[in-house]
Amino acid sequence: MITEVNAVHFRQNLGEMLSQVQYRNDSIVICKDGKPVAALVDAESFARIRRMRDRFDELSGRIAAAYADLPPAEGMAGIDTAVAQARRG
Repeated sequence: MITEVNAVHFRQNLGEMLSQVQYRNDSIVICKDGKPVAALVDAESFARIRRMRDRFDELSGRIAAAYADLPPAEGMAGIDTAVAQARRG
């Protein structure tokens, strides 16, 4: 479950919030002035997020290198075509 709380409530109830995340695998979005500014997630989820971000960065770098010699519009057209083909299966 994802819960949104304001920063003051989070600070006042930190222990309870940590328990929610640790034992119930909940996620907590912390808001300040009505806007989300941070999230508290369990360590396993955070590790997955980091791995996905690292993999995304690696793939983005490979794509950028592959299309480095093309004009941007032509490169984007090639990427769009490849994505459309991959989505079709």
